[in-house]
Amino acid sequence: MLEKIPSSVRIAVVIPCYKTKKFILDVVGRIGGEVSAIYVVDDKCPESTGDYVKRECADPRVHVVFNSVNLGVGGAVMAGYSAAIADGCDILVKIDGDGQMDPALILSFVSPIIAGQADYVKGNRFFDPESLNGMPFIRLFGNAVLSFLTKLSTGYWHLFDPTNGYTAIHSEVAKLLPLEKISQRYFFETDILFRLSLQGAVAHDLPMSAHYADEESNLKIGKVIPEFLAKHFKNTAKRFFYRYVLRDFSLATIEFVLGMMLLVFGLAYGATHWYASVQTGTPATAGSVMIAALPLLTGIQFLLAFFNYDILAVPKRALHPALSHRSSIVLNIAERQKERA
Repeated sequence: MLEKIPSSVRIAVVIPCYKTKKFILDVVGRIGGEVSAIYVVDDKCPESTGDYVKRECADPRVHVVFNSVNLGVGGAVMAGYSAAIADGCDILVKIDGDGQMDPALILSFVSPIIAGQADYVKGNRFFDPESLNGMPFIRLFGNAVLSFLTKLSTGYWHLFDPTNGYTAIHSEVAKLLPLEKISQRYFFETDILFRLSLQGAVAHDLPMSAHYADEESNLKIGKVIPEFLAKHFKNTAKRFFYRYVLRDFSLATIEFVLGMMLLVFGLAYGATHWYASVQTGTPATAGSVMIAALPLLTGIQFLLAFFNYDILAVPKRALHPALSHRSSIVLNIAERQKERA
């Protein structure tokens, strides 16, 4: 971790706010001097958190952004990102306004980005088992399932805890994201990872402790499960098409297609003959069993080979150093053209 932030690097903190009035001033007050700007986004908060911050907070770094309608946590973060990018900030850190996330970790989150090792850094509350003592079992189980689905839909097989909202991203990489298309509700962290994977961005996990205060979560598990499953399936299909058909038709593509065809054939053939055998009371022949088993096993082997390729294809070289260099060149050209004019 860096001990000191270079003076040329402008760090912005984005804080989406909805029913966080009693926590927000404490959160802002604990943000250190390494941060250049703080964007408090009032997501049509019924407690008028934005007005409260403008009235009670004297920190000159604080800018309050008001959403005219409630967009959800994802929409609020995107509004904060847009404001920070427009103001020329270099790294955008997102923390929640309910006091669960320790602002003292900001330096740890931005260090891999400044060092050119990552484009995006997110928290991982599952790295240290001792820190999970206070986490409800339903969250442990739910995060495990969501993490596996996220690996499938994003291709970031090394990441865990996808719903962790403590994140940092380089502004040059954030500019590549279609902010208007990213999911505006609770799926937005996972959707960002999906969009980043399409760009080939490097994402890192940062171990952190889980903390639960007396805040009330707005997330209703029963309502979001069907939505999450549908969106994961959609993103998985998109990622496969973009990555293995549109951009790079390779041996891995053939392995996946053949694997799926053989697997489906083996399962369908075996199930059909098993059902017929049960109905007639006649045992299936050895030939029928082999016709079902051989494609099934071969299909599994093809799919394992595909997933091994996919796991090894995780991006390893950060995008933002090259993007920043390109932006500097474009800016210099524009300045020279203005001077000539």
